Amino acid sequence: MTHAHPRNSPHGHHEQHADEQHADGQAEILDLDAEVLAEHSATIAGWLPVQEPPGQIVDLGCGTGAGTFTLLDRFPEARITAVDVSAPHLQRLLEKACARGVEGRVRTVQADLDGTDWPDLGAPDLVWASASMHHVARPDRVLRRVHDLLAPGGLFAVVELSGFPRFLPEDAPEDRPGLEDRCHEASDRLHAERVPHRGADWGPKLAEAGFAVEGERTVAVNITGSGSKAVGAYALAGLRRLRHSVAGALSAEDLAALDRLLDVAGPHSILRRDDLAVRTERTAWAARRTS
Repeated sequence: MTHAHPRNSPHGHHEQHADEQHADGQAEILDLDAEVLAEHSATIAGWLPVQEPPGQIVDLGCGTGAGTFTLLDRFPEARITAVDVSAPHLQRLLEKACARGVEGRVRTVQADLDGTDWPDLGAPDLVWASASMHHVARPDRVLRRVHDLLAPGGLFAVVELSGFPRFLPEDAPEDRPGLEDRCHEASDRLHAERVPHRGADWGPKLAEAGFAVEGERTVAVNITGSGSKAVGAYALAGLRRLRHSVAGALSAEDLAALDRLLDVAGPHSILRRDDLAVRTERTAWAARRTS
């Protein structure tokens, strides 16, 4: 989930086009993330300590629907309100729901979690927030809002990646070993102030907001990508996004090596490699409203 807002300026149509391109690129990554990590998402949804199947669910920062559809599969009687700041993401989610024949179980709501007033989201039995809480500016305020939103006894599930996945072996590429680690180190430095809650321990934060934390689980992700078009596409999209953010912080040699990987027509294209993998960790916290 992002918190970028449409901009108004004399260059409106140019900036709108740029915003649309950004949304399309982000949506591609979210869709690939959903496809590649589907099994791990299902594992976390199956682990949730629900007391009885929830009837009403809110997916906060739903993106293009990875969590929404995982939860629809896990709880076939539930209805879900999918919340995101991005109208294109919500439209894409609705198109997927229609294609799956579950549009009658999904409602979309466009809202910024950092906004002063939230729309009416009902009194859900389960709130799910995957890879969205680290984006909010005031997590303490958002957590208290979720606590008050939930029905008594309701469950809040926070799911976060330890970091954006690694795709290459440590000794790759052959001419610049360790390139991916250096790109991530540069990204971490650049995002330290802008996204200070990435990698946070949400357990204490949930307790401070009044929740009873009932469980925490970390799921290791290590998906071999040999022969997988989805993993190759995920790696390409992920490294393209990484290049966009860290290009100015890399050495000329590292930038050139990265560009060789991203040149899909070239001999060193990442899509030609047979040693790709998706490596990261996902941690989930389950917290209950007890009053």
